[in-house]
Amino acid sequence: MIKFCWKPLTLSVMALALLSACGQKSNENNNTSSASAAVSTAAVSESTVTVNTARGDMTVPENPSKVVVFDMATLDDLQALKVPVAGAPKKVLIPYLQQTLETVNNVGTLFEPDMEALNALKPQLIIISGRTAPKYDELAALAPTMDMSDSGQDLIGDGLKMLDNYGKLFKKETEAKKLHDDIQNLLTETQQAVKGKGTGLILMVNAGKLSAFGASSRFGWIHSQVGVPVADTNIPASPHGQSVSFEYVQKINPDWLFVIDRTAAIGEEGKTAQAVLNNDLVRQSKAWKENHIIYLSSASYLAAGGVQQMKTDLTNIKAAFAH
Repeated sequence: MIKFCWKPLTLSVMALALLSACGQKSNENNNTSSASAAVSTAAVSESTVTVNTARGDMTVPENPSKVVVFDMATLDDLQALKVPVAGAPKKVLIPYLQQTLETVNNVGTLFEPDMEALNALKPQLIIISGRTAPKYDELAALAPTMDMSDSGQDLIGDGLKMLDNYGKLFKKETEAKKLHDDIQNLLTETQQAVKGKGTGLILMVNAGKLSAFGASSRFGWIHSQVGVPVADTNIPASPHGQSVSFEYVQKINPDWLFVIDRTAAIGEEGKTAQAVLNNDLVRQSKAWKENHIIYLSSASYLAAGGVQQMKTDLTNIKAAFAH
């Protein structure tokens, strides 16, 4: 009897063992499938955004969490969009950016990034523009680096495109669209205000000396986009303007003067632009006699194309021409 029952019993045990092994294998397969699905889901959720930069289209991770900024127009935009910034050059004299600059890590200057500080910070994205552009390769070796230098020919158009890009990159498209529309409407109102009100001359005052800028310059948006006619059509295109004298201002005799005080913008000591221009020759111009002198913000020199810069200067121009 014992021998008779042994074989079936052995077969039953073997069957149970096989079933158990199959069950374990099935569980392993299920676990492997679940892990693969998780990896696949993680890969899909790693979204990227393509941004138009000065060096062509660049694909970067969407909404990076640790951003370093070497472009003050970008810092202007990100502040307006309420996007946190991890690092930036802190010694920049733009009043409305000071509160933000107090909270960030110092990463050098616009011209000389502090590579040691950047290495310690380990940014996920670095954003630069013209003043920092020569350091692009060095920075790009450290982290993805976007060069957002503007074309120098279409400040407001470039500024609005940059704002749209940041809205997309940082998942703030609704906020960016509202700011975009506000600036576009303000530009339209300013264009209406300046119509038929005379010619303009753009002057930069620096250490007591004058430079004039024409329609094709970095400040030429006053002519080409706002629509103020050019007082002198012979000013050559130059990033630093054309050196001119007080006699030149008297001779050109513009209806309006648009003035950038570079000395004050970069925090150097010296006479203010108002004091420099207050002389016998400039006082003979129509602009001085009619009190048609508009002092552009320091941001027009340091953060050109930023949200607050465009709003501030367009508002001031519109208000001056409305009187």
